[in-house]
Amino acid sequence: MTAMRGLTVPLCDLQTQYRQLQTDIEQAVLQVLSSGQVILGPEVAQLEAEVAHYCGVGHAVGCASGSDALSLAIHALDIGPGDEVIVPTFTFFASAGAVCRAGARPVFVDIDPVTWNLDPHQLESRITTRTRAIMPVHLFGQCVEMEPVWHLAEKHRLWIIEDGAQALGAEYQGKRVGSLGNIGCFSFYPSKNLGAFGDGGMVVTNDPEWATKMNALRVHGMEVRYHHRYLGWNARLDAIQAAILRVKLPYLDRWSEARQQAAKRYDALLEEYRLGDELLRPVVWTQRRHVFNQYVVRVMGGQRDALMQHLKKEQIGCEVYYPIPLHLQPALSYLGYQRGDFPVSEHAAQEVLALPMFPELTMDQQRRVLQTCVNFLRSRTRLAA
Repeated sequence: MTAMRGLTVPLCDLQTQYRQLQTDIEQAVLQVLSSGQVILGPEVAQLEAEVAHYCGVGHAVGCASGSDALSLAIHALDIGPGDEVIVPTFTFFASAGAVCRAGARPVFVDIDPVTWNLDPHQLESRITTRTRAIMPVHLFGQCVEMEPVWHLAEKHRLWIIEDGAQALGAEYQGKRVGSLGNIGCFSFYPSKNLGAFGDGGMVVTNDPEWATKMNALRVHGMEVRYHHRYLGWNARLDAIQAAILRVKLPYLDRWSEARQQAAKRYDALLEEYRLGDELLRPVVWTQRRHVFNQYVVRVMGGQRDALMQHLKKEQIGCEVYYPIPLHLQPALSYLGYQRGDFPVSEHAAQEVLALPMFPELTMDQQRRVLQTCVNFLRSRTRLAA
């Protein structure tokens, strides 16, 4: 117990995974360097084919980041000034930022209080004559309830742009993220379930014309060299990152299963320590494959920030995703939203806390995390009494 008391637990451990694949990763990188083809090229093309196959779609386009993936999707659909895209307010800034940079307007919607994903039952009230698309964000690795989203998109002739940055490999009704809408967007940021050693992203679709356009947009709008059909930008994926991701992709499902097992251990430990009233565990809905990019609990009783500070003091990684909903971000104040407009998101922002989660997470590390939570929360209860 003494040894466990001093055990450091990172929020995400990238070094262990690297050591396991070090030889294959370094060989892949050296092959790219010796080839001299370090921008796009065959490694990127092969990764695109492999990710498209994995997601069950016809086409994939590698790009420089998850943010670029969202921008490519929006521009491929010709969404721009005067248009609106419905976005959950409880998500990372890039979801709305890509809409704004295209000159369109993000229209926010509140979240489901159980899963923290977009609440599809609030969507129709946000649709106007200017609405062009809905952007469901599959937060923390679990899919949005897509059935009502599909019905509304068909009824109002709207596109669906999936933000799957945290959910590569997640499933809904047996279909993988990326195949649940018109265009799916992914991030290969290092902490993602499939992470590069730097930035990277990808868009996937079944539409060959959109794929062709996004291929051009990522290289300044060129379909033929120096002939610029579109006003694009530099959003290319580096071949070195693609080579690394190709080494990792065959392990993705195994790592996702390890994350699922770690989540089950957290669930069991929360029950064992009788923390059900203080820390509410994440809920996995039916017909889902949750890939747990994050294991996020709700800290009750106004204790979240104090617990977070205590965990960090004890060298246990934790993070708040997200402390400020998008409708309250200063950069988006021009949209005119006010505090109180989306109460479920605002409430969640005060309570959510991500605990350490990665495929190599051990039971000892998880016991260390939750025992530290127990000691802190119970001591606060005693002091309050």
